[in-house]
Amino acid sequence: MELDLGAVRAFLAVVDDGRFTEAADRLDMTQQAVSKRIAKLEAALGVPLLHRSRTGAEPTEDGAAFLPQARALIGLADQATAMLRARHRALRIDVLGHNAAPIEIVRSFYETGDAEVDIVVSRGAGSRWTALTDGSIDAAFGRVTAPLPPGIRRVPAALEPIPILVGHRHHLAGHRQVPMRELSGSTAWMPGNTPESEWADYYRHLSADFGVHIDTSGPVFGHDHMMERIGASPDLITFGNKTQFPGHPDVVQIAITDPTPAYPWSLMWHEANRHPSLPGFITHAQHHYRPQTEWLPTPDRPHFPTPQ
Repeated sequence: MELDLGAVRAFLAVVDDGRFTEAADRLDMTQQAVSKRIAKLEAALGVPLLHRSRTGAEPTEDGAAFLPQARALIGLADQATAMLRARHRALRIDVLGHNAAPIEIVRSFYETGDAEVDIVVSRGAGSRWTALTDGSIDAAFGRVTAPLPPGIRRVPAALEPIPILVGHRHHLAGHRQVPMRELSGSTAWMPGNTPESEWADYYRHLSADFGVHIDTSGPVFGHDHMMERIGASPDLITFGNKTQFPGHPDVVQIAITDPTPAYPWSLMWHEANRHPSLPGFITHAQHHYRPQTEWLPTPDRPHFPTPQ
């Protein structure tokens, strides 16, 4: 005996909604069509599945017994359909931001291959784990030091050097590079450092190691407002680069040396993901990664070994 999945789906809709009319609306069918599908299912099974009355419908004893298997059957069918559709859609990659190192990794992968990609920007680890697990995204970049959720895998992808931005009135404005020790006692204004975010945690470590005060006060009114304040200040600095904050002539970028702080980017994915382009993208990211001797927070160092 072969079951009609459409009939099983109609049975579940009536059980969930309690009435044929509501189930028909949800399935975008006529009430008569829903009734015919369920009648066909009952005939195939040889038992009545629903008690019908003027007030609605509810499962019979046999219908209640069939209900868990019916849900499992439709769940498996939907999962199989989603898996096949996923194999033929673009590779969805969460880059966390459009102006950081991961976007260049994705761009070079796209330009050197024939895979389609779809760029996603999440809000960080919380939404990222859910999206990787349910397949909403196929891969994600970020900084992670805590144990990974079950099924999530990662590889080091990039160490992005971090310069500073200062205004023309700042005493460091004439330098092309500056040793990190000269920033001790400075205040870095970074209102975008969301509390408990992975990047805010990074700068807490940097502050503790080098004596740079991180000021996260004030609302974020956009990049222009932030650069106007940095450009007009004789003492404020911020960590960032001209790619992130373009078009501000009163702001200069200065490289940091001895040591150069680097933001550690990992590439993460779920081991159950079967998108055909994912293995190639993982390999591409691994080839892109270059171990360096820049400064990293202590929790990141085991995941980004330095050159021997």
